[in-house]
Amino acid sequence: MKRLIEGVKVRQLKVIPDERGYLMEMLRSDWEEFQKFGQVYVTAVYPGVVKGWHYHKKQTDHFVCIKGMAKVVLYDGREGSPTYGEINEFFIGELNPVLLTIPPGVIHGFKGISTEMTLIVNIPTELYNYDNPDEYRIPPHSGEIPYDWARKDG
Repeated sequence: MKRLIEGVKVRQLKVIPDERGYLMEMLRSDWEEFQKFGQVYVTAVYPGVVKGWHYHKKQTDHFVCIKGMAKVVLYDGREGSPTYGEINEFFIGELNPVLLTIPPGVIHGFKGISTEMTLIVNIPTELYNYDNPDEYRIPPHSGEIPYDWARKDG
């Protein structure tokens, strides 16, 4: 992968298994990634489906894939950013448990790459405003973002 987009952080998460199951911390207030708490929600994506593109002007997202695997793609469309135009691609989930921090202005989307439904927990810094959402969308296959969501075989 190329260099990380400015402001993006990746923290490898620790799965603590025992004979009863396992525990995995996703975000702690004493970690550098934590800024403030807005809300927590889970989003599901079916196999092969793309959810994206979108970005926020105020909100920082914190993604943890808790079931299945997801391909999460980031694009730095922030003019003046030192990583303007960069793309980062991450494969997160049960086989790679990470906390992915996505700052405001970084365009992002994800694709379910498991054979079953994939679940991503997001812990954004802001509450969702139903009357004036901080959510700006770009169609995933429009060509506006220089990325092809097709699987790369070979």
